[in-house]
Amino acid sequence: MAYTTINKSSDFFNTKLYTGNDSNSHAITGVGHQPDLIWIKSRSNATSHSLTDAVRGVGKNIKSDSSNAEFTNTNYVASFDSDGFTINDDGDINGNNRTYASWNWKANGAGSSNTDGATNTTVSVNTTAGFSIVKWTGTGNATTLGHGLNAVPKFWIIKNLEQAEDWRIYHHSLGNTKKLELNNNEAEASDISYWNNTSPTSSLMTVGSSNANNGGSRNMIAYCFAEKTGYSKFGSYVGNGSTDGTFVYTGFKPAFYLWKKSNGTSDWHIVDNKRDTGNETDVNLSPNSNSAESIGNGYNGVDFLSNGIKVRRGNSDVNGSGLTYIYMAFAEAPLVGTNNVPCTAR
Repeated sequence: MAYTTINKSSDFFNTKLYTGNDSNSHAITGVGHQPDLIWIKSRSNATSHSLTDAVRGVGKNIKSDSSNAEFTNTNYVASFDSDGFTINDDGDINGNNRTYASWNWKANGAGSSNTDGATNTTVSVNTTAGFSIVKWTGTGNATTLGHGLNAVPKFWIIKNLEQAEDWRIYHHSLGNTKKLELNNNEAEASDISYWNNTSPTSSLMTVGSSNANNGGSRNMIAYCFAEKTGYSKFGSYVGNGSTDGTFVYTGFKPAFYLWKKSNGTSDWHIVDNKRDTGNETDVNLSPNSNSAESIGNGYNGVDFLSNGIKVRRGNSDVNGSGLTYIYMAFAEAPLVGTNNVPCTAR
């Protein structure tokens, strides 16, 4: 299907909640599209996050809360379906009577060859939604990679699939000298080996010599995101330490919000509009932790407004005075397209 504008956010991103039944061939429907990246976490139990994508294929799993290499287990995601996905009986994603959150993004299937960069890549890309999955064989030296977005990516996540290496994150608000790591709570760090001190372009991203983001002769995967007006936003804000906290303008009513303090130690946090349907939105899962969902712990209270985020806590994990936070957000209701619905606050 060819898209020119985003009329409905769930065509490209959606959160789907479900309850496990410990059986094979358990179909999860109602996603609203055939997802190409599926991120699953148990809400009720302390189990790892699981990420599966259509480029690596079913049974290939990586965990955001671990530095471990990719592992193969066909008891995880069994198929990518037209309105969701089918899972088998592993407890991380389908334990009996356990509750789960899945976050689902649409790219373009298994992908195709991209020769834009000095190193060839396999890219599954949805240019309308500004999302691509990029797979390549690492060189061990600085190189350029084609990402296929036809727009400058603002955020990407990289994992070395063959070795126990930390997840590497580029965020444009930090610039081309710094990285964060998805699987831990460390502050930003600087080194030329991350991005070779080179900013991305509309066709290329640059990776340095670090084994974590470009391991020599190792299979690598990246999830890349460009901003789309009224649908996605990747930015930063400075906290004020107050319960009358910082307002973060996104230009849309959020459905998904991930953030982390960048200039200090803190967990990553995810809140969404399905696990918490009212303000304050404070039902949290942390990508760097296998912990079960936490509710109302005072660390992550935010309001989802018609045009952005209002921080409602003064805690240092979300709104410490003078501290800097980076975020990624996706829309519930886009402000672009021809089938818009009114964007009202909760």
